[in-house]
Amino acid sequence: MAGPTETVRIYMPPRNAMQSGRGRTLEWILGSAPGEKQRLDPLMGWSGSGDTNGQVRLRFPTREEAVGYAEARGLRYEVEEPKPIRIKAKVYADNFRFGRTDNWTH
Repeated sequence: MAGPTETVRIYMPPRNAMQSGRGRTLEWILGSAPGEKQRLDPLMGWSGSGDTNGQVRLRFPTREEAVGYAEARGLRYEVEEPKPIRIKAKVYADNFRFGRTDNWTH
């Protein structure tokens, strides 16, 4: 996957802006940075490079499994701890509650 001098990154993916749930955010990903700069294809205009390691993402159910995989293969790694998830409780009935201080707007 990665060369002997390259460092791989182990992290939990952030929630997509279009997601309201937590699907596919409870797994750990091991991935490496691209080895070379992307360039435009002269014929089609698509961007790409000859290095495919930047496209490889390995998914693990736990952090320990991802770290174990990297250590077993002698890869240098950095672990990025996830930010704590804050869930704001919302109740639809509060929009119509008696004695609200906010004005009703549409």
